[in-house]
Amino acid sequence: MKKIGFLSFGHWSPSPQSQTRTAADALLQSIDLAVAAEELGADGAYFRVHHFARQLASPFPLLAAVGAKTKRIEIGTAVIDMRYENPLYMAEDAGAADLIAGGRLQLGISRGSPEQVIDGWRYFGHVPQDGQTDADMARRHTEVLLEVLRGKGFAQPNPRPMFPNPPGLLRVEPHSEGLRERIWWGAATNATAEWAAKLGMNLQSSTLKFDEGGKPFHIQQAEQIRVFRTAWKAAGHEREARVSVSRSIFALVDDRDRAYFGGSDNKDQFGYIEADTRAVFGRSYPGEPDALIDQLKGDEAIAEADTLLLTVPNQLGVDYNAHVIEAILTHVAPGLGWR
Repeated sequence: MKKIGFLSFGHWSPSPQSQTRTAADALLQSIDLAVAAEELGADGAYFRVHHFARQLASPFPLLAAVGAKTKRIEIGTAVIDMRYENPLYMAEDAGAADLIAGGRLQLGISRGSPEQVIDGWRYFGHVPQDGQTDADMARRHTEVLLEVLRGKGFAQPNPRPMFPNPPGLLRVEPHSEGLRERIWWGAATNATAEWAAKLGMNLQSSTLKFDEGGKPFHIQQAEQIRVFRTAWKAAGHEREARVSVSRSIFALVDDRDRAYFGGSDNKDQFGYIEADTRAVFGRSYPGEPDALIDQLKGDEAIAEADTLLLTVPNQLGVDYNAHVIEAILTHVAPGLGWR
């Protein structure tokens, strides 16, 4: 069995071809798609966060709204860029969203990817410490967040508070018990996957990974997952780790599917996401259901993961994206033993 959810970047565009033309459209349709996905039997509704872009950016109001509208489905991010985050404020927001959702929040975070503006995190008031990089800053913010989410008191109480305090040092409120164990790290390298395992974070691996050997994407990603699991076991964590991978998979079951994705490229691509960073971008999987089943059987990384996130073309509208999810759940997942 494999958990299957969707991942939306929440793009919007005023283009006449888009059914998501404003920020309000992107937010409200994201809620509607999560509700529809739950009704279809999907396991997760996940959202990507990008700043300074016509995409979803402020995740916690959305996550809280989805949590209030649904009852069962996991609600998460994949991922939040920690270079932009105040970890204590984030702990408050995450705790509130998780309590509203009844403990269903699965919070994916990472160092982030190239953004729309140069050093955008500086505009948010964050600057790396002397001798550190922005990636170091993201990991430092992450370590603070993880510690705060443990729920231990650390702040000295005011001797004359406005309201009575519980005894001892104070913690960030609201605190949601168990959220610390539902933090995921979006790793682009084997080394950061190993680091995440040591800190007790679950692993998210997307459709992009730094190239570490020139092998096909799914093989490099499977190797990354095995490095993560080895490090997790060595760290001695008591609970079982979770691993998710993202894929663009489209079952061609009607004329709309064939028109949108029938001619899609389905090969890995190698390129540079920064001046000196070579990366491999995973292939997409468009095809008739039987052909998809045969192709997906050979994806080593999907086989290693317990959770699959289907990237959805959100600007095609809620109804069509619900159809995309349903087609995978109905026509593909059973043939692979995922359902």
